[in-house]
Amino acid sequence: MTLPITLPITLGAVAAAALINIWLSIRCGQARTSEKVSVGDGGNDKVIRRMRAHANFNENAPIVLVLIAALEFAHPGSTALAAVAGVFMAGRVAHGIGMDGGSFGIGRMIGTLITLVTQLGLAIWAIMSAMA
Repeated sequence: MTLPITLPITLGAVAAAALINIWLSIRCGQARTSEKVSVGDGGNDKVIRRMRAHANFNENAPIVLVLIAALEFAHPGSTALAAVAGVFMAGRVAHGIGMDGGSFGIGRMIGTLITLVTQLGLAIWAIMSAMA
């Protein structure tokens, strides 16, 4: 008899990612509505920024989530992994807000740096785990 495998860190990270994805999608819709752009970006800067924030999330989140899942298999119950997942999600929210520019435009840079450092750190951790 095999026991079911649960990955609570991964489940939490994927749930958070889904909620952030929904939030970013809603923000795109809000920008399209307020700027009266039905399809695409209409050349509108606000819509373009919101769409890029959403696309950038979907370009980066999958690899991080795969790395989190793989590392959780290798290191069940890792509080460090849970912390990294949380920081990554916070960085993606900062990036999404920062893409609007304005008073929190620095959020874009913060989110970008968090994303890159997270991917690099998780990749190195995965390589080291595979070699152990």
